[in-house]
This record gives sequence, C-alpha cells and structure tokens, in this order.
Amino acid sequence: MNRRNFISITGTFTGGMLLLPDFLHAYGSQNSLVIGEQCVVFVQLNGGNDGLNTFIPYDNPLYYDLRTKIALGKDVVIGKNKGMAFHPSLKDFAQMQQNGDLTVIQNVGYPEPIRSHFRSQEIWQTATDSNKYINEGWLGRYLDLQCKGHQATAGINIDTIDNLALKGIEPNSITVKDPNRFKVKSDKEENVTLSNNPQLDFVRKIANSVTEGSDEIQKALAKSKTEISYPKTELSKNLEWIGRLIKGNLNSKVYYTSLGGFDTHDNQLAIHEKKLTDLNDALYSFYQDLKQSQLLQNVTVVVFSEFGRRVKDNGNGTDHGTAAPMFIIGGSNKGAILGKNPDLSNLDNGDLKYEIDFRGVYASLLKEKMSFDYSKIGINNRPVAGLF
Repeated sequence: MNRRNFISITGTFTGGMLLLPDFLHAYGSQNSLVIGEQCVVFVQLNGGNDGLNTFIPYDNPLYYDLRTKIALGKDVVIGKNKGMAFHPSLKDFAQMQQNGDLTVIQNVGYPEPIRSHFRSQEIWQTATDSNKYINEGWLGRYLDLQCKGHQATAGINIDTIDNLALKGIEPNSITVKDPNRFKVKSDKEENVTLSNNPQLDFVRKIANSVTEGSDEIQKALAKSKTEISYPKTELSKNLEWIGRLIKGNLNSKVYYTSLGGFDTHDNQLAIHEKKLTDLNDALYSFYQDLKQSQLLQNVTVVVFSEFGRRVKDNGNGTDHGTAAPMFIIGGSNKGAILGKNPDLSNLDNGDLKYEIDFRGVYASLLKEKMSFDYSKIGINNRPVAGLF
C-alpha cells in the first residue's frame, strides 16, 4: 500500500479530527519546537483580489479612463501617500501604516503569469516557476529542514482544507477548523518501535502528530484568553484563534488562514467593499490584540492573493489579471511603500507588469524572520530591500 492510499484510509488532519486505531497513537515523542520568538501569519485572499481598487493610484488619470464603471473617486480614498491611497473600507490599514506598522509592496507577481486560480495559487504555495510542478510547498520544505524530525505544531493552518504551502515530507503541520474542539487522546500507551514497513512508520508519525498536536494546542489555549472584542466573522474567528495560540506560547513558526470571495467579475463595487471590510476589521482586531499583548514585533502578518485583476473593467467588474500589492503588518517592518506606483501606460496585453517577484518577499521572510537560508529550499530571488 502506498502512502497516498494509507492517508485516504486513515483520513487527514482536515477539520481537526482523525480517527485511528489505538496502536497507532504510540509513536514516540518529540521536544517542543522553540526557535526564537518570531512567527509569520499568512492571510491568503482567494479569488484574485483587485489590487488597483485596494491600494489605488488615485492621482493617475488613466485609472479613471480605464475604469469608467468601478473607479473610486479621489474624494473617498483614504491615507493618501505619493499618489496612492487605500480603499475606504481599509481605514485601519491606513491607520496601521500611519503608525509605521504596515508596508505595502507594489506590483508583486512572477514571470509568465497564469490566470487560473488553482494553478496560480499552486505557484505561490510552492514558490516554483510557472512551468514547473512539485509536490511540496515552500513552507513545508522549510519546516522539513528546520524541524530536524517532525514536530506536529510547527505549522498551523486554520481552515477547512489542507494547504499545499505547508505540505512537506514530514507531518510538521496540522489543519484545524476549530482549535477548541481539536481534542484527540490516546486511551493507552504502548511501546512501539520502528518497523521495517515504511508505510506503517509513516502513519505512526501522522498518529503521533495528531495526538501531540492536540495536546500542545490545548495547553496553549489554556494559557491564553481573548482580551479584545473581535468581529463575528469567519476570518476574525480564525485570527482570534491564532492570537490565542501565539499568546499561549505554542511556538509554531507558521500560521496560515484564508478569506475567499475575491473573484469579482460582476457587481464588484458592492462585493469588494464587503470583503475588504471583513479583511480590515479582522486584521485590525488581530493587530490590536498583538499590540496590547506586546507581541506585534514578534509576529509578521503577510496578506496576498494569487493574482490581481485586469486594468480595464469589464463593465461591472474585472477579470483575471496579474500583478497586485502585498501587505506586511507587524514584525518590525519599515512601514514603507516599496516599488513604483502601477504604470498604467505600459501594460502587458492589458495587464500590469510585475516589478517584484513574490519569491523575493519569501526570501526576506525566511532570512529576516526565520533566520533561514532561503536557497536551501530552492528560492534564488534576492530578498526585497527595505522591508525589515
């Protein structure tokens, strides 16, 4: 039986529950992962967020010429800075930048861009070229090397589905929908040694990861509480859980969650306003929570989408495009605007030309926040200057 079939029989971490025979629960134990105090939280905006209506070139006449139906007026945008400004729903993004805690990285993308949601997400999650395919995610490869043997809670994905970015050779991460309900106990302990069956040993590792991960998560939750009021949205709840786990000293290096609904082909103004409001309110609550707990300098939040939208509107929305901004919050970032303002007069078949490769952002995170040599996982781009 191969590894894939074994997983299909026993289930995955998704949803926070994995039912296994008792004998599989007794695979050794590992020390908790403690590598410095820094961690990175990823918020993935699924569907292709319209960067031009998120961080807006309001001072460029071409923006209004090309977006006659969905352009946002100069009188409503906020946080004006060197010809750019935030969508009015992102008032707290503007505040975080004014506080020096938010950096905007403009025109982020990659060569030979793909407009398929699934494939572009896969490229971002594996950090490979658009014509290459691999099975492990960039964070999974990092955790495989950094953990020196598996550690169940090195990466935490708060979601209903697993995330390719965290997939590695070893089970170093767990996907949990509701950490409070993620309680898995082994009824009995047995001394189980490694066998000459690699498939059996692998599933023992999975079983141990689930049991160990459950224990560590419950310990972290017991040592923390929510000290501010979060909005009643799914993203807010996910970030509230992440805040609890960080404050409870879970010592995970990577946290991941997502917000969907950004595929705005139609009725964009109303849909985008609601989605950006959800994003703004959830992230600002998380930001305040970390700041009040004096942890903001130790936590770097990365907000990104798999691609931006076309520069010209389609009448009532926008279609799939290429480059878009990324946002970095906390982690002692420089609070800057990096990269040139979008060049709307020099397009690539109607799309923005990327200026900064997203893998350069990854390189910065690995080097500056994780003290890791990014070239060891196949990233050859130079770190983005001026970020930290």
